[in-house]
Amino acid sequence: MAQKIKSAEPSIDNGAHGSKNPIYLGNPDIFFDRELSWIDFNRRVLEEANDPENPLLERLKFLCITESNLDEFYMVRVAGIRNILAEGNDENSLNGLRASEVLMELSKKVQVFVKDQYESFALSIKRLSENGIHLVMDPAELSESEIEQVRQYYKDDVSPILTPLSIDPSHPFPHILNRSLNLAIVLSTDDEKTGTKKDLFAVVQVPSVLPRFFQLKSHGKGRRFFPLEAIITLHVNDLFYGMEVKEIYPFRIIRDADISIDEEASVKDLLITMKKEIRNRIWGDAVRMDIYEGTSHFVKNTLKELLELRDNEIFDVPSILNLSDTMYFYGLEHTSKFKYPFFQQKTTLKFDSPEKIFEAIQKKDRLLHHPYQSFAAIEELLRISSEDPKVLGIKMTLYRTSGDSPLIQYLGQAAENGKQVTVLVELKARFDEERNIKWAQKLEERGVHVVYGVVGLKIHCKMLLIVRREEEHLVRYVHLGTGNYNSTTSRYYTDLSFFTVNKQITEDVATIFNTITSYAKMPHLNKLAASPHNLKATFLELIEKETENAKAGKPARIVFKMNSLVDPHIILAMYKASQAGVVIELIIRGICCLKPGLPGISENITVISIVGRFLEHTRIYYFLAGGEESIFLASADCMPRNFERRIEVLFPILDAKNKDRIKKILDVQLKDNVKARFLHSDGVYRKRERSQGEKAVDSQIERMKFAE
Repeated sequence: MAQKIKSAEPSIDNGAHGSKNPIYLGNPDIFFDRELSWIDFNRRVLEEANDPENPLLERLKFLCITESNLDEFYMVRVAGIRNILAEGNDENSLNGLRASEVLMELSKKVQVFVKDQYESFALSIKRLSENGIHLVMDPAELSESEIEQVRQYYKDDVSPILTPLSIDPSHPFPHILNRSLNLAIVLSTDDEKTGTKKDLFAVVQVPSVLPRFFQLKSHGKGRRFFPLEAIITLHVNDLFYGMEVKEIYPFRIIRDADISIDEEASVKDLLITMKKEIRNRIWGDAVRMDIYEGTSHFVKNTLKELLELRDNEIFDVPSILNLSDTMYFYGLEHTSKFKYPFFQQKTTLKFDSPEKIFEAIQKKDRLLHHPYQSFAAIEELLRISSEDPKVLGIKMTLYRTSGDSPLIQYLGQAAENGKQVTVLVELKARFDEERNIKWAQKLEERGVHVVYGVVGLKIHCKMLLIVRREEEHLVRYVHLGTGNYNSTTSRYYTDLSFFTVNKQITEDVATIFNTITSYAKMPHLNKLAASPHNLKATFLELIEKETENAKAGKPARIVFKMNSLVDPHIILAMYKASQAGVVIELIIRGICCLKPGLPGISENITVISIVGRFLEHTRIYYFLAGGEESIFLASADCMPRNFERRIEVLFPILDAKNKDRIKKILDVQLKDNVKARFLHSDGVYRKRERSQGEKAVDSQIERMKFAE
């Protein structure tokens, strides 16, 4: 099969409601809901927190991840549904549920999920205690010496930064910060007018600038820790002199934190607009409240009314709030035996001189698999390019990068060394907007030409282009990746990096860069496909060709590995391919709206999700293609946003050895019987039962062994 990509989008027959063929967009029986599918993904992460095969602190880490995930989900997705309903739009999702119904189903599932989170937390605390790490939550368990330590710490470090805020007609309800921990307090005082007692309401924010847990100096008792909010509770009378503290309960809220801007109106000052919207983010509506389950009806109802929340947006929790703060224990010294064994990444493409690293890429296309192979190769390439006098220009896209990334240093250094450096910075990378603005401005100060996004689109592709003069001509070197240019996440995200000097690919990358930085329309590309130009059409065409091969009696197979599958047209095309006899194997970590195993529709489709030590982030698209085996890598998942609202790139792997490497990655993942969970047509993910004597295959461990 030729690797040349066309831009013509084949039509999709959506069928009709009266048709015998049930494969059409309006059929709710053939789709899972996007949001409910995401909750199921977070459930799989929670299963890892409960897996006794995982080290103790790794289980606690998975638990913390589930809460961080859930918080973001509420800040963006749930907030988005609420906003849709507020506009009077109760539209149907793919599975036929209205937005209001999805919201109710989410609330039910999350109520159960939160209960299970805290059962997992109780077990983790018990196991930590058995291993000498004690979280003391009852003051009665403190010794006299420890009580004195707590008192002194409160006096010296806590009290000076506390601000008690009373609430009455002259003191309006304060703005509660998103995800902050707070104490709701009921006070009793004398009414000077009537001489009787009256109740007042107050709030104290638990300061986030202090450690959440105070380590007690104990002798022979292991390491003991006392929560900061409990320290404040013990001394709360000091904040309200002359009043009686009747009740005190912890709570926290989640706010709508999504940023929505009119890009057409702000095209001339997108940077200024983004700065303003980041500041406004803290004022988003409350969308959820977590509160201690023993809280009185008066306090809970008061907060509910003040925050304008509904009953199903309030979650009772039996223990400490902000579970993600317990990552504190993961960072304790002398705890390596409670974590995964140390894994040494393999360093590749590291050479002593510029000539050798460029010669290595000239010799053949290079492929790296992170985190098994180190991200340092990309940093090394950019460092050498910044110093090499033969390098004339560098272009790069940056979506998310670590705050202390050497990439930023090397790009600035390259500009100062007189090279033409252009960096396309995506300001709209959710929750990284402020960080991106800061380092982008630093790059500008050093002479880098910074392009701040594209109106109406997010720059999500991962591209690096280096132009080098060699002898009497210019040579383009290109790096393309499935993941972000982020050295921190590259240590625990699985991704593929690709280096090439292939003239058609490098010409395509140069064309895409020029299209992004100008007002030009996307011209024909040689080897690449790009959204929003022709990426979706390319996928549909490739699936259709595999379908035709199956109809012609040829072996036909599709293997997709990605984060999410949501796009309905891709799903419909897969159903039709399955009906034609194409074997479709999907490795989807997160959201999946496709239903596998439906009789007569998706009997040839299997879906697995792998959740393990590393976050599966690689996007691989394999087609048997009549035996020619076409393999593509991409920055994109099969989602409408990736096809319509982002700039993404799909690129082919042409070298036979690199194809074999990728096939081995897919093969070992499809054989995984330890961390893989199979999706069934009822929406439930289940692990495959191993037969007696069957070898356990953990695909990530197998890849670590291969790298070593």
